[in-house]
Amino acid sequence: MKINEIKTIGIIGSGTMGRGIAISCSVSGFKTIVYDINDEVIKKAENAVLKDLSKSVEKKKLTEEIKSAAISNLKYTSEMNDVSECEFIIEAAPEDISLKKEIFEKLDRICGHETILSTNTSSLSVTRISVFVKNNPERVVGMHFFNPANIMKLTEIIKGDFTSEETVKTTSELSIKMAKVPVIAKDTPAFIVNRIARPFYGESLKILSEGTSGHTTIDKVMKSCGGFPMGPFELMDLIGIDINFSVTKSVYESFFNDPKYRPSFIQKKMVDANITGRKTNRGFYSYDGSKK
Repeated sequence: MKINEIKTIGIIGSGTMGRGIAISCSVSGFKTIVYDINDEVIKKAENAVLKDLSKSVEKKKLTEEIKSAAISNLKYTSEMNDVSECEFIIEAAPEDISLKKEIFEKLDRICGHETILSTNTSSLSVTRISVFVKNNPERVVGMHFFNPANIMKLTEIIKGDFTSEETVKTTSELSIKMAKVPVIAKDTPAFIVNRIARPFYGESLKILSEGTSGHTTIDKVMKSCGGFPMGPFELMDLIGIDINFSVTKSVYESFFNDPKYRPSFIQKKMVDANITGRKTNRGFYSYDGSKK
């Protein structure tokens, strides 16, 4: 598949990442079909996308004309067969290998054999996901966006053991057309950014668990002295503590339980209690107008 052949992009999953990716695709002029499991979920996603686009206009990041064009480029569906017409698919489902197996096996059946099938996984093996595709596994590639996907510029393009050079080239060119900056990475656990980020989160959680300092102080230090735009606890709240915890577990297991990647019991307790950050209005901070 060549870049000039890509007219329609399918997004599998309408969560935070899926919505951000959909905005990036539609604003860049691509017809974009967003799929999720039922009409209630997909309607919620449509409303969230409209809200985000309107905010971008208010902040003068987009014009009304671009917003209108993006809206006309978007289609929402709860029927996965609707993405069969797409030349490029971006899977943005939760980090669950069983779920990804189900998705990619179905995409393999319903899509053309030249359709590029990409995964936004942040920690799972692209090579392992490729195995679920029997027809031309060379078209399976990692395309990892960062949250918020419609704002952050970086994309990691991950070449699995079966991924063809042409697939990598086309995916990189698509990233550029979406005003992103692609970097090529090998298919190793957590790739580049998330592997580097594990100690950032892990050591912060250790400091918190040891009682050395509170989360607000740690965030303040990292922003004031380290120059980070967000502290580790603010960032975990934004990403989703459940997602961050899932990625950490995946990296820990992928490196054969290397202790430097060990997940934190603090995160586990919070996930068990459904205290997962901004999306539940409570994480390390409270989002009802007061700090936790």
